[in-house]
This record gives sequence, C-alpha cells and structure tokens, in this order.
Amino acid sequence: MSERDADSDDPGDDAEELAWETTGTEIDYTCPGFDVRRDDVVLPNGTETGFHYVEEPQAVVILPLTPDGEVVLIEEWRQAVGRVNRGLPAGSAEPDDDDLDAVARRELAEETGYEAGSLRQLFTIEPANGLLNSVHHFYLARDCEPTAEQDLDFNESIRVSLAEYDDLLSDVLDGEIRDGRTVTGITRYELADRWQ
Repeated sequence: MSERDADSDDPGDDAEELAWETTGTEIDYTCPGFDVRRDDVVLPNGTETGFHYVEEPQAVVILPLTPDGEVVLIEEWRQAVGRVNRGLPAGSAEPDDDDLDAVARRELAEETGYEAGSLRQLFTIEPANGLLNSVHHFYLARDCEPTAEQDLDFNESIRVSLAEYDDLLSDVLDGEIRDGRTVTGITRYELADRWQ
C-alpha cells in the first residue's frame, strides 16, 4: 500500500507548496505484518533527504455488540509494551482482499469466535501518519453470537472477554484502557454514532 491518497484530506490550493517530491523509494526491511520503506525526497525548500516510514496493509477495527448490548473484547499480549492489552478486535486486510466488510467479519470470527448479525462501517482514520501509512477502518457489529471457532495466527495470544458498554466507556475515559484503536473507536462511537 505505497500509494498515497492525496484527495482524501484536501487542505486546499496551498497544498502544492507544502508537498515533498519523491525521487526514489525502496523497502529497507521487511517482516511479517509490515515493511520499513525509505523514500528519497526533495523538500519544498530544495533540500534532498531520506524519509523512513512503516508500510502496512489496511486494517479493520470492530466494535462488536452482543444482542444483550455487551461488548466482545480481546485480551492480547503486546510485546512492544510488555503487557496484556484489553481492547477491540482488529486485523489486517490481505493483498487480495477487496471487500473490507468481509475482512471485518473474518477478523471478528478469527479473533473472537463471534459472528455479526449486522455490520456497518463507522469511519476511517490514519492513526499515525507521521510514522506509518496505515489506514484503519472502524466497524460496528451488532447481534454478535459465539457461533464460530477462533482461528488465531501463530503469533497471537488472545483471550476473549465480555464487558458492559458503559463499563468499557468508563475504562476508556479513566485511562484504564490505553489501546489507541479502542480509545478512538469508543470515543468516536460515543460522540457521533451511539445516539443515532
């Protein structure tokens, strides 16, 4: 996913004077899940330099609600921070995936064993576009039932749990949950979608 979507966040006519010119690009490092790309660029003032960033596939993040209104969460070991993280299920699209709704349904089932009765895309963000080109698509899944089998990747250590929505919201607001995708998903849902 090295192409950039210049039209999705249009800052107006002045964008051209801020744009960097990319004169070359290559992958410096690759591993399962992401690559580190180096672009050779010319800055607006004429300075030539290199810029590294993490390149990874699009991802889906799911807010799954059971028929009783509980949230299906995952508890997962996160090596980068050295602790178990509690949050929303999420996963990456594969190169041949062209239906993000199907990706959301697949990742929900694989990570939790739950399947959604209905699914609706809520919003899309670039979570850290100064460091990586990742795009996260957030979904609301309703009427989720445990009708599938978990199918975890070899490097996933995940336990499924349920929480009352208001308890999860309190944990997000109190800082008990620090996972950025979960904080973003819950606060955006609360502010813009829950009461519709």
